[in-house]
Amino acid sequence: MASGNEWKRRRNSVGGDPTREARFEIAGKALAEARIRNRPQKEGGCSCPILIEGNKDVLALRKLGFSGTIEKLNRGWDRSRLVAYLFETYGCQNPIDGGPSLIILMDWDRTGGRIQNDISIRLKSMDVVIDEATRMELLKSMKLEGKTVESLAPFADELRVIMKLYDPDDCYEEE
Repeated sequence: MASGNEWKRRRNSVGGDPTREARFEIAGKALAEARIRNRPQKEGGCSCPILIEGNKDVLALRKLGFSGTIEKLNRGWDRSRLVAYLFETYGCQNPIDGGPSLIILMDWDRTGGRIQNDISIRLKSMDVVIDEATRMELLKSMKLEGKTVESLAPFADELRVIMKLYDPDDCYEEE
């Protein structure tokens, strides 16, 4: 009879749950696409800001090579003020590529989902186009490793290798 790990290995190889390698590939691609959009225009990006929850999330994204604007939810403002600020600062669409004006990347736990939903509804009511796809890809692919943006930090080196496949302009060099 197969052990628990052997059973998982067999199931993964015959079309069951995605393997860790496949999940990291999905996460790496989503992060690379977000990083390209976040990159300042002078560096070839779209200057699309990312909204995250707090300081540790900023550190995790910087470790993943994000160089553009990162806005924090937790800055002492109520949500109405934050939404008004985001609308006034970034508008309804990104002026560079015509895509979403903002990437919202709250944690993929229950609280993060509630925050994501609340802010998304408020911004969409003002006709702001937002990107929630990155969060959904990370939710599906990285939930076994953690449920927060900051939980990506320990996997940054591994993810950046994959991200470089989709974002060749990354200055990351393997050691």
